[in-house]
Amino acid sequence: MRLKNLKIGFALTGSHCTIDEVLVQVQRVVVDEGADVSSIISQSVDCIDTRFGMADKWKERLQNITGKDIINSITGAEPVGPNKMFDLLVVAPCTGNTLAKLANAITDTPVLMAVKAHLRNQRPVVLAISTNDGLGLNAKNIGLLLNTKNVYMVPFGQDSPSGKPNSLKANMELIPDTILTALQGQQLQPVLITYQ
Repeated sequence: MRLKNLKIGFALTGSHCTIDEVLVQVQRVVVDEGADVSSIISQSVDCIDTRFGMADKWKERLQNITGKDIINSITGAEPVGPNKMFDLLVVAPCTGNTLAKLANAITDTPVLMAVKAHLRNQRPVVLAISTNDGLGLNAKNIGLLLNTKNVYMVPFGQDSPSGKPNSLKANMELIPDTILTALQGQQLQPVLITYQ
């Protein structure tokens, strides 16, 4: 239990095809690693049903794992900073939209408010990207965030180079290891990985 007694925020954004594998990691951080986890979700995770899953089912599963109510509003996320709610905040999956807004200081979702509020305390934020334009328009935002104090990336790579050449996805299984290194002020290496 490497994360025992640590308070971790887990923020999910609308890369719906990745939510299932992220929830496996939330469970791992709670059950296997012993962390006290609270969750924050974007509006799309809160409201949109897709072929990958129904919003109510995702939320039910998340509440069952954490045993806590979900933060799903900007006003609900605002106390993250003043109350110093978390030792570390994870955004997984972190969409290209969230990535771009974060890199440009836009705070218009519960997840972005949680990140902004958390960073004001100079505490670590871990981003697990999942975006179809990581090597497109979002490449510059990834570069900015890789060089931002207290922001760490779950190692990522091209998940479908021939089918979606601009797509980048974090290896979600590396979330716990990235959390551990981020808590020590280090970026888990290598940042760039190859998918098989």
